[in-house]
Amino acid sequence: MTVPLPTDTTRWRCTLCGNLTRFDVTRSSKVIEYVHLDLAGEPTVEEREVVSETIESVRCRWCNALDQVELVDRPGAGS
Repeated sequence: MTVPLPTDTTRWRCTLCGNLTRFDVTRSSKVIEYVHLDLAGEPTVEEREVVSETIESVRCRWCNALDQVELVDRPGAGS
């Protein structure tokens, strides 16, 4: 089950305990990175482009419920 990302007008809420602030998110990403290696061989990512990203699961940090997250309106988002 994929979970939609929150937007500027929505946020996540656990349907079991009501948590609005703490979640463990498992996601898969496909990225293109420009990696610069210094003379000692230490890598630094200087540019990162996300090609695709999928949220695989969201677990509530408070009650440990898995995939019990819904999108709700942010307070004041319609103002």
